[in-house]
Amino acid sequence: MHEPVAPSSPRSPRALLTLLLVALVLLAGPACVPGGKRATGAPDAKAANSPPTAPFGAYLGYGSDGVRRLSELDGWLGPATPRVAHAYLPGDRWYNIEGAPNDLDHWARWRRARSDRLFVLNVPMLDRAEAHLSDGEVRELLHRGADGAYDGHFRRLARRLVSLGVPDTVLVVGWEMNGITYTHRCGPDPGAWKAYWVRIVEAMRSVAGQRFRFEFAPNRGRDAIPWTACYPGDRYVDVVGMDAYDQPHGMSFGQQRDEPYGLAAHVRFARAHHKAFAYPEWGLFRNGDNPAYVRGMLGWFARQRPMYQTISDYCPHGVWRCSENPRSSDTYRRLMTGPFG
Repeated sequence: MHEPVAPSSPRSPRALLTLLLVALVLLAGPACVPGGKRATGAPDAKAANSPPTAPFGAYLGYGSDGVRRLSELDGWLGPATPRVAHAYLPGDRWYNIEGAPNDLDHWARWRRARSDRLFVLNVPMLDRAEAHLSDGEVRELLHRGADGAYDGHFRRLARRLVSLGVPDTVLVVGWEMNGITYTHRCGPDPGAWKAYWVRIVEAMRSVAGQRFRFEFAPNRGRDAIPWTACYPGDRYVDVVGMDAYDQPHGMSFGQQRDEPYGLAAHVRFARAHHKAFAYPEWGLFRNGDNPAYVRGMLGWFARQRPMYQTISDYCPHGVWRCSENPRSSDTYRRLMTGPFG
């Protein structure tokens, strides 16, 4: 601890100089305070009026169309400003998983425009991501990945993101692995899946300049396999996410919160492992236009304060771009732009 310095006489030259410097700092604003950080891009007058909530955004489509819609969502919401962009890499072939599409250029420009923005990118672990391959085929591919056969694809993706100026991207790798939708599912061989995840993380972390955060994001609930059986270890996970849609039919928000491997279990798991937690996908589904679900999710976010949350804003899940959900849309907009009751 430093020794305290005796105050100078009010009439001394030293005191006058100190007062002058303080006045200049106050006039210049917080960006000139020593150690302060000046934000890039234009200031946002809406930020001061935004209600206290987790950083949020939405999945709104690919490339320039998605960027444009994010700006339009900002206008629709009024006081609340989306700070999170969420995009996906196509999983049809390795060329696209390496980040070749020009869509990344548009998102990178959006991210770089302001220092307080966050870019979240879903990354398939295998090509032919939705080809409905057999468990035997998936098992063989996972073992090949665990042996390092695909490391080069992920190093190329890492270099692409660094070159675009988004080395701090949050990477949602192999999402919904506890289900059956994607080729990169965990169920056929959890041990190989975890070993393959480790290879991906190590390959991408080996690229100079990267500051990626790797997000493990299962479906809410047990699904085909308990998602805890797929967790690859604290050393290789930065964020514990969860995709949480309003399903199955007839299940209330409270049941979704309290079920095994549900919302509450997710938060407990993340905190026990000293990890940030997030919700890269959420939205309406089996229970139709359900404002009680929207109210429950937004209240959950307000209480738990995740790292971020992004709604899937298209039909049947959405609240802005989906006219099938007018009551939920009204609830979302009202609660996102004002205090929770």
